[in-house]
Amino acid sequence: MDLRSVFIANLKKYRKERNLSQLKLAELCGTSTSYIGEIEIGKKFPSVEMIQRFSEAINIQPHMLFMTETDSYSETNDKEKKEKMIEKLQTAIREIVESA
Repeated sequence: MDLRSVFIANLKKYRKERNLSQLKLAELCGTSTSYIGEIEIGKKFPSVEMIQRFSEAINIQPHMLFMTETDSYSETNDKEKKEKMIEKLQTAIREIVESA
């Protein structure tokens, strides 16, 4: 699964876990419902600023939107493993931002 797909799946998952409709999330983030829908079907990808708004609206750390279920960053005390995972995540985010 690529990072965009991970982001989309997580945005939907966290939005639904918090019982937020696309409309409510759009209101909380100062954007349109159609924009949220386009993101959730993969037609558009949000800016870093909008990712920050999403994370604040659904009350999670922004990096959680890019974590897969097999990523164990938050469950490990291994400093080296954490650093490698953060580096991997930063690289992937940079690639998305540069390609947008």
